[in-house]
Amino acid sequence: MKPTALALLLLCGCVKNVDVKPAQRQVVRLLAATPERETHQIPDIALSLEADTDQERTPRVVATGESPLLSAEGADVSLAGDEAGTQGFEVDNAILLEVFTDDGKRVGRAAVGYINGLMEGHENIDLLSRSSFTFDANEVSLAALLPESGRFRVRAMVIDTGGVGRVSDVFLVITPRSRGDAELRD
Repeated sequence: MKPTALALLLLCGCVKNVDVKPAQRQVVRLLAATPERETHQIPDIALSLEADTDQERTPRVVATGESPLLSAEGADVSLAGDEAGTQGFEVDNAILLEVFTDDGKRVGRAAVGYINGLMEGHENIDLLSRSSFTFDANEVSLAALLPESGRFRVRAMVIDTGGVGRVSDVFLVITPRSRGDAELRD
C-alpha cells in the first residue's frame, strides 16, 4: 500500500470527536408527604443534633428518606414538590440533607427549612436556602453538596423543634445542563 493511501485509510478510521450528551432528566422521590403532628406526639428523637431554639433543642424526627445511587455529572440537582418539577414543597421545621459517595463517605451536609441554627456535635450545619416553611419548585439547588464526579446518594431527615412537624412530598429533580450552561460554568 502506498503511503498516501495508508494515511487516507488511517484518517478515515479515526474516531470522530463527539460531544458527550448530558444525563437524562431524572426525578426521584426523596420524601413522602407526612401529615401534621404535634411535636410531643413524635416519638423519634435526633439525639446527635441540637437546634438553636427556645423550644425543644433536640429535634424530633418527622420523616426520613433516601435516594438510590445517582449520577449527576453535567446536570443540576434541585428539590421540588412533584414529579414534574413544577410545584414547590413545604416543611416544618427543616430537612437535614446529607450526601454520601457510593463507598459511604459523607461529602455534603446542609439543612433546608425554618430553623435558626443546627449543630451536630460541635459543628454548625449550614442552611442551604432562605429560612422558610415553603419553597418554590427548583428553588433549592444541591450543587454545593454534591461530589464533582461519581455516584452519590442523598439522605433526608425531616426534623421538628416544637409546635407541629410535617413535610409535603419532596423530589430530587436532576436536569441536564444545556451546552451553553456548561460553557458558562467553565
